[in-house]
Amino acid sequence: MNELSELGEFGLIDLIKQDTINNHGNVIVGIGDDAAVLLPAPRQLQLLTTDMLVESVHFDLTTTTPWQLGYKAIAVNVSDIAAMGGAPRHAVVSLALPKSTPAEFVVNLYQGMKEICHEFGVNIVGGDTVSNPHGIVINVTVAGEVEPANLVRRSGAKPGDIVAVTGFLGDSAAGLALLGAGEWEDYDFAWPLVTAHLTPRPQVSAGQLLGSNGATSMDDISDGLASEVHEIAKASNVGIRLYAEEIPMRNELKEAAKVMDKPALDYALYGGEDFQLVFTMEPHQFEILTASQENFSWFKVGEVVTADQGVTLVDEEGNVQRLEARGYNHFHQEE
Repeated sequence: MNELSELGEFGLIDLIKQDTINNHGNVIVGIGDDAAVLLPAPRQLQLLTTDMLVESVHFDLTTTTPWQLGYKAIAVNVSDIAAMGGAPRHAVVSLALPKSTPAEFVVNLYQGMKEICHEFGVNIVGGDTVSNPHGIVINVTVAGEVEPANLVRRSGAKPGDIVAVTGFLGDSAAGLALLGAGEWEDYDFAWPLVTAHLTPRPQVSAGQLLGSNGATSMDDISDGLASEVHEIAKASNVGIRLYAEEIPMRNELKEAAKVMDKPALDYALYGGEDFQLVFTMEPHQFEILTASQENFSWFKVGEVVTADQGVTLVDEEGNVQRLEARGYNHFHQEE
């Protein structure tokens, strides 16, 4: 298969536009015109999010395949829609690529995108392609919808609410560490961690269920649990207390942490890219939810307190310490 310099922009568009529409009922015009033409659902709020992945910053082509990269590029945006209690509907994909990029790379990249879009009923309805001599950049925008009554923001947490998460934490960060160290295939425990990093699963169904069952605030865990609870605390003008012994971690993560000589809790608190959801909810409502939804795992990890108490962590010995908002930050000054 040719390089992009031989294929040309329009040849590339013809190559990737097949099988991009999963719900024909809400797309009038997809890829191929000056703009997409969409049919919004009546009486729904529109959600819009965008995320950019830059080679050597967000991904390393020596440890991820084009298919995995495409899958993840969509997943991180779908996760933002899930965090608002919404359903993802449409995606727009823009690529900056070196001219020497094999066309096969782009085909495989889009196969990963199409796979996750098919899983969640998302249409790829447009985008842009440009040349870039400095590496690959992928920018994805996802539009979604949510019932007005089910919209969940970061700003609704109240003292007395519980704090909970939708799944195990730290897997992705440990997987990334194992990939960076090499020879991860030698460890049986590495597979679920590496998979969690390369092909994360957005919690769309959980987010919609939480939105319709009284979640008072919610965020997706992209930058680490510690960072996300600080975001909720700031937006809601509250404090948050987490309990270390309640934070859910796989046994595989604990094994990896021993190999990497790092506390497992550090991966769970500060690692990021888990794309689970952290949410707050009135305690009685949480009891009703957990009793009625056996197909979902909810883990209570803390409680909302007054703003003057700050954001803290209670360690396994019962000591209370200030929890720093550590996590991934693109513009953090290196020390």
